[in-house]
Amino acid sequence: MIFSDVTRLAVRNLREAKLRTTLTSLGVAIGIASLVGMVSLGVGLQELTVGQFKKSGIFDSITVFPENRAFRRGGPMRMGRRAAENKAPEPSKPPEPLDDKAVQKLSALPNVREVYPNLRLPVEVKYENFSEFASALGIPLSSRGEGVFQKITYGSFFNNDTDDACLLSMDFARNMTSEDPKNLIGKTLSLGYASAMDIAGALANLPMGGMNVQRVEKKFTILGIIEREPGPNFGGGLFSSVMIPLKKAEDAGATDFTNPQALLQGLSNKKSYMMITVRVRRMQDTEDVEKKIKDLGFNAFSINDALQGAKKAFLILDVLLGLIGSIALAVASLGIVNTMVMSILERTREIGVMKAIGGSDWDIRKIFFVEASLIGLVGGVVGVVLGWSVDKIIGFAANFYVTRQGGTPAQMFFTPWWLVLGGIGFSILVSFLAGSYPANRAARIDPIKALRHD
Repeated sequence: MIFSDVTRLAVRNLREAKLRTTLTSLGVAIGIASLVGMVSLGVGLQELTVGQFKKSGIFDSITVFPENRAFRRGGPMRMGRRAAENKAPEPSKPPEPLDDKAVQKLSALPNVREVYPNLRLPVEVKYENFSEFASALGIPLSSRGEGVFQKITYGSFFNNDTDDACLLSMDFARNMTSEDPKNLIGKTLSLGYASAMDIAGALANLPMGGMNVQRVEKKFTILGIIEREPGPNFGGGLFSSVMIPLKKAEDAGATDFTNPQALLQGLSNKKSYMMITVRVRRMQDTEDVEKKIKDLGFNAFSINDALQGAKKAFLILDVLLGLIGSIALAVASLGIVNTMVMSILERTREIGVMKAIGGSDWDIRKIFFVEASLIGLVGGVVGVVLGWSVDKIIGFAANFYVTRQGGTPAQMFFTPWWLVLGGIGFSILVSFLAGSYPANRAARIDPIKALRHD
């Protein structure tokens, strides 16, 4: 018996018992709807939490620190054991410095897109009658259109790294003026900061045990104002009250003030950094690149490290919600078994005729397998649509209530394409398995007894 004949017979049999087939399919649909709804809730909560980090553009970033050898070699407990054993500590190399050579070394790693130092410069911001101390952060031009710079509230991003231009946070801009912050675009403010004097002059006038610095004040044009969306600000990120091009921060000697010893190193033309950011080509490369950085002798940390526990918690939550949703589907599978068994009792004589004219046990099984799969297919499609619709209604009602209470609406349910296809596929699989017992029972019917059956 070819598959088209089997399908035609299965559809005919299901049509003859429309009410029973409809109720059975509805039971499967409710089971799939509960499953899709529960998993959508778990995925939505995960997207709501992790999505804030994705928007910040730090999933593909690794922060590199100088290595602390004392902690790497085992910390106080291991040192205590050595003392008890009267063994001398192993000699160790000095920690790898974070300097320009380190930047070149990290840039040469595979799957690394960009490496740049994290430079913050203490500045005094002056604008008309406004004066306040702040921290100016160096921003690489590659950040255009990424992270918090995807949307510039007013103005635009840096055109190049040579102009004396800056970006402001919305809160800082509101403190600067009582007018509309967007009126600051194109205006000029002054940034005053301390910088090391000329090396030759400094060495000539440097007193014993001291250092010479000078105050520098420059005019910067306000190019843009950014209002950051509410959410986590992991490690500060590429965001500050005042932001200037990275090259301008380097020229201003920002590295001289990120480390208490950096000024003396700057006088000898040896720059060192407290932190360096490594950007990878894809988020999937973060873990592998981080391991290679640690192998080079540096400390490295990424947002993936901080989210490992959260990812495990969300995974457990998704599994639990999926199990709860599957309970209704398990009950619906019993309805499929009942429908198929009742169909066997009604069609016993027909099964006997089919076997008497040459139908094999496998042909009989195929008919019942196709019937069960069709019930699963219809129930799965209807269930996914039903679950998605209920999620939308609940989400709309919840956001309406949150908005009335003064909160920010959010998408609590999220139904990805893999959940849609997985829900339909799982429905067909469960229905197929539920129909296996009736199919085997029908295949074992003795044709002689079946023909005598009333």
